[in-house]
Amino acid sequence: MILAEDSTLLREGLSRLLVEEGHDVVASVGDAQALLDAVAAHVPDVVVTDVRMPPTNSDEGLKAALEIRRRHPGVGVLVLSQYVEQRYAVDLLTGHAEGVGYLLKDRVVQVEEFLDALRRVGAGGAAFDPEVVRRLLARSAHPLDVLTAREREVLAHMAEGHTNNAIAAKLHVSRSAVEKHVNSIFDKLRLSDVDGYSRRILAILRYLRA
Repeated sequence: MILAEDSTLLREGLSRLLVEEGHDVVASVGDAQALLDAVAAHVPDVVVTDVRMPPTNSDEGLKAALEIRRRHPGVGVLVLSQYVEQRYAVDLLTGHAEGVGYLLKDRVVQVEEFLDALRRVGAGGAAFDPEVVRRLLARSAHPLDVLTAREREVLAHMAEGHTNNAIAAKLHVSRSAVEKHVNSIFDKLRLSDVDGYSRRILAILRYLRA
């Protein structure tokens, strides 16, 4: 694992936490170029990066995440930031949906939430903060107008990376009911012919460019 965070205090704290939880942190860096160099040298399973990093402290971390996905598509990327940088976030999430996550620092209230998201992303899954999803969807909500209110609710949970079983538990319905909603979503958004887990994410992300 590689950790990229410009705040030395937060970087060291996260690094110690991850090591204590059994993760192998092969590099801990403070800027985007160092992140790219470290990934090229180690090719880790997963990278955790902030959005705003030196030298301009704008969007270098997210741009680096996009470059990592382009050069090393097998490396999972978990963005951990205070900000939702919409333009590049859309590029990141729509480019290759597996092994991607985006969490907001201020909304991670339990360490286990972060660790669970990290495990999912490292295993090729997805982990999105609901607020990130909401802000991205706000840019182009009209493609989802074909969905019912319940289908949009299911879709939001899918976007957070939850399985059908987990969604059923959250909504207090049966798994078969969730599966029917999911299939309906795929049909209405014309994703039924897309194979694999990616269509669960593409269902809400492929239209963000609209």
